[in-house]
Amino acid sequence: WELLKAAHNQALLNLCTSTAMVEELESKGIKRTALWQRGVDTETFKPEFRSQKMRNKLLGKYPDKNSLLIYVGRLSAEKQIERIKPVLEEIPDACLALVGDGPYRNQLEKIFENTQTNFIGYLSGEELASAYASGDIFLFPSSTETLGLVLLEAMAAGCPVIGANKGGIPDIINDGVNGCLYDPDGVDQGKSSLIEATKKILNNNTKKENMRIEARKESEKWNWSQATLQLKKYYEETLKEVQNSY
Repeated sequence: WELLKAAHNQALLNLCTSTAMVEELESKGIKRTALWQRGVDTETFKPEFRSQKMRNKLLGKYPDKNSLLIYVGRLSAEKQIERIKPVLEEIPDACLALVGDGPYRNQLEKIFENTQTNFIGYLSGEELASAYASGDIFLFPSSTETLGLVLLEAMAAGCPVIGANKGGIPDIINDGVNGCLYDPDGVDQGKSSLIEATKKILNNNTKKENMRIEARKESEKWNWSQATLQLKKYYEETLKEVQNSY
């Protein structure tokens, strides 16, 4: 770590993609850190791509369910997807669509056996954009994310999101406004907190629709144009600092 710290401290600027990482690096002695927000493609991911056809595909074997929960991403152990299972057990009128693939799929198929879960597989392009837009809530239970780009994609598509109150997620989610945060470190590993957050959105249609609007608004602050302008500003300020030092 000392070698890594020494290398970083030779830099005029160390950019991080979340406030959590800024704070962690500063606590370990790395100087001259700043936050660079990551960008999201707000043209590819839009609320307008919401469709009944895609919703039917995601509902799959459970067309009679009124609420559609979605997860998009790699199916791997560190994503802690199994934390969603108690939500389905508590809310029988909800269906979960897992979009993506990965090494943990076989285990997840066993874990979610006899629950209202559909394994959709890998989607891309307009299909992926439509999947985000067609869900009622995007659930992202992982407590180890430094950023969570899929959360931004879901928000750009106008889908309310639920994520862990940890890492880089609180940078994105304004709790109760564009989504909800849950406590992943509770006594029951966040089980009751995740259930409560899901019910909070599903049980109030007005709140859910307002969250759709606010999620899109938030994503527009993180589009690639804004992210590029911010990076450009950092370069200009750093170059100015170098010039002034001569």
